[in-house]
Amino acid sequence: MDKNVYENPLVSRYSSSEMNRIWSPQRKFSTWRRLWLALAQAEKELGLSISDEQISEMSAHLDDIDFAKAAEKEKELRHDVMSHVHVFGDLCPSAKPIIHLGATSCYVTDNTDLILIRDSLTLVQRQLGDLLRCLREKAIQHKDLPTLGFTHYQPAQLTTVGKRMTLWLQDFVMDYQSLEQLITGLPFRGVKGTTGTQASFLNLFDGDHEKVESLDRRVTELMEFGSTVGVCGQTYTRKIDYQVLSTLSGVAQSAYKMAGDIRLLSNLKEVDEPFEDKQIGSSAMAYKRNPMRSERICSLARYVISLADNAANTHANQWFERTLDDSANRRIVLPQAFLAIDGILRLASNVMTGLTIWPGVIKKRIDQELPFMATENIIMACVKAGGDRQQLHEAIRVHSIAAGRMVKEKGADNDLLERIAADDQFQPIHADLDSMLDAARYIGRAPEQVIAFVEDAVDPILERLSNPSDSGDEGIKV
Repeated sequence: MDKNVYENPLVSRYSSSEMNRIWSPQRKFSTWRRLWLALAQAEKELGLSISDEQISEMSAHLDDIDFAKAAEKEKELRHDVMSHVHVFGDLCPSAKPIIHLGATSCYVTDNTDLILIRDSLTLVQRQLGDLLRCLREKAIQHKDLPTLGFTHYQPAQLTTVGKRMTLWLQDFVMDYQSLEQLITGLPFRGVKGTTGTQASFLNLFDGDHEKVESLDRRVTELMEFGSTVGVCGQTYTRKIDYQVLSTLSGVAQSAYKMAGDIRLLSNLKEVDEPFEDKQIGSSAMAYKRNPMRSERICSLARYVISLADNAANTHANQWFERTLDDSANRRIVLPQAFLAIDGILRLASNVMTGLTIWPGVIKKRIDQELPFMATENIIMACVKAGGDRQQLHEAIRVHSIAAGRMVKEKGADNDLLERIAADDQFQPIHADLDSMLDAARYIGRAPEQVIAFVEDAVDPILERLSNPSDSGDEGIKV
């Protein structure tokens, strides 16, 4: 590899070989040839003068692409599609006269993009399924483990570790449903001609509209799509690209939210993401154990989220039947969005699979805050025993302020319970104070909610999925 040439880190550092193969030049240009073959096959079936020999010749040369020769030809012709038509034609001399017959460049370029998008979405769907499995397992495992909830990043009512994970799960379930809908409805551009009117094909078939429609349907069928766009100009509407990028943005948003929470919890020392035996957290601070995988998820996610706006602007700026200012942009945006989301999802599964939970630290933080949260129950119990609610409330307020001052000014432990235990106003509940601080009493229906959500929303998705992806940690670098 020439180290004087820029290399894309999405390729060299973050994405899987499987996603890279989908967007590789080999896959792109061999798909062009498959589209030319499908067009010739369909035209032959519908009566055009195309021989079995021509079809066989094209079939024999779908993958043996001379990239150097194609590049040389493109310098001469200044047209990428026609350069590959000529190179393919040189390998198929008898078929050369009928390659690309009646088609415009977007027949191969746009249809190939849709094929690669479909295959990439299918891979993303599988990777998202892997992440759902990981999260489901962790949520079930920790459904009963109390933890301090946060609102405004301030201590709030207790929840459980598993319940918090269902918040992440729910986002990814919504993303999965969007992916399913997008994949199912993704159309083919099909055989539409130069400005979408199919005029060239109508001429080829001597004005036979039914044959032109049959040609469109047959090529769509050969390329394994269920439908074509109803109408198009030279290109399929770039709104489809926006829908694709918006869906990927949604996945990235969910991943960012989860990874951001993990980063905050890592600072609180309640969780740790995977950390290798020889891994170095900081070149200067040897003790550091940074959540760098979660940070990388957030970094890549921010990039993917930004691309939805890019696609929106590309669609908005398409003039009439087409303009070429989308081309260079889409060559960059489409593959890089998928390479980045690939890296995000594989990292997310890696983090969740190896996530370590530290119950002792979690309990210590609960112990610091639970006395404050238990005060309402303490007041109610004392009122039931005959106490004055207003007097009890004032006493709790005074004790809470004093205990809070000790915590904040002197770094002392929360001694609110000791203060209550020493106050005769609360004598009716003194014997029950310890049991009133059982964290499990303050988690509401969190465990039941975890079970219900998993059974209702997650398991039906996983049942529809095939076996987990076997990509594992391939390509993940720390």
